[in-house]
Amino acid sequence: MNSQLSADWTAPTEGGNVVAAPAEYPECRPLTRGPKHHYFGYYDKFPYDITGRYLLALETDFMDRPPTPDDAARIGIVDLEGDGNFEPLDETRAWNWQQGTHLQWLATAPDRKIIYNIRDGDHYAACVHDIQSGDKTVLPLPIYAVSRDGTQAVSINFSRLHAGRPGYGYNGVPDPLPDELHPDQYGIWRMDLQTGEHDLIITLDQIAAIEPDETTEQGKHWVNHLQFSTDDSRFVFLHRWRRILPDGRKSHYTRMFTASPDGSDLYLLNRDDMTSHFDWKSGNEILAWARRFDIGDYYLLFTDHTQDAEIIGEGVLNCDGHCSYSPDGRFILTDTYPQGERHLRTILLYNNAAGERTDIGAFYSPPELQGEIRCDLHPRWNRDGTRVCFDSMHEGSRQMYEIDVSGIVSI
Repeated sequence: MNSQLSADWTAPTEGGNVVAAPAEYPECRPLTRGPKHHYFGYYDKFPYDITGRYLLALETDFMDRPPTPDDAARIGIVDLEGDGNFEPLDETRAWNWQQGTHLQWLATAPDRKIIYNIRDGDHYAACVHDIQSGDKTVLPLPIYAVSRDGTQAVSINFSRLHAGRPGYGYNGVPDPLPDELHPDQYGIWRMDLQTGEHDLIITLDQIAAIEPDETTEQGKHWVNHLQFSTDDSRFVFLHRWRRILPDGRKSHYTRMFTASPDGSDLYLLNRDDMTSHFDWKSGNEILAWARRFDIGDYYLLFTDHTQDAEIIGEGVLNCDGHCSYSPDGRFILTDTYPQGERHLRTILLYNNAAGERTDIGAFYSPPELQGEIRCDLHPRWNRDGTRVCFDSMHEGSRQMYEIDVSGIVSI
């Protein structure tokens, strides 16, 4: 049965209801099953191995509260030609509901090696795991983003991120400098994934000193949302800090930077208060839901090292979502946050050449599960751009699903 929720769906009185989707939606296939909860995390990584047969996933015993330092998530694999059984491989105490544990296949051996974050004693680290031999290598720093070729990673302080944005950092290791606004001991590290050698390449103090304003010293600074460009020549990150609004409420200010992998050639690409989710289109172009004071909030295509920003999908792509380009670059995949009284999250495709949007599914999001414990769909492409995998709670538990979009992208 197609487990999408129709546009006239109303909230069930009992959990686990499955309602047929409108005929125009492609079929939705469950990839995992209860009673345990399963999910992958963020939208910017492939859960599929190089063959497309095996899927990485996390398994938990609960879904309705933040993880404590003692809660472990199981790391495992699902055979997509099997019956949805989850095969555990390891466990981690460095995880959250939004981005998981940065679990992914390593490009140097995408048929057998995976990498993920762990808590190793009194600090966070990363583990490279050969799932065929069982060999594990523990690296000295956790990963945030891995280069496309799988040879290097950039890292941040996940304790500080947890304090600034719960649901994205990890709960378990206290921040030793909780009261310093932008310490020069923190920032972005670069790590060699073969040797573990690492260096602090950009500091919080360094970026806070770039074009400061009256809010710069109002609250703590942190970085998150790092991603390498398609050719690994650059990476992008968001710089955020707490600020106090004129009415006394606290918010955060966001700027988007790019840099070379060694931290040099740092460039402030968007300074206008808000940048949210993004994806690299090429080695020097970034699509992001962002704000430009002179035009408003849109999906904007930024050109690196310039202040050029082109509106994408005006009148069609009208809200923030977790956006990514198809492997061939022809389509943008994204989603929405819950909309309307039915609390539906929509997944959609945008044809760049035609300027057309095609909705491929709408899924109920329990309104009582908000904040860091929410379940964003975080849609992700498979490696040939014919299927979309996502996380959802529309059937009463947190599980992974797949939509076949081959009929749409082949047009």
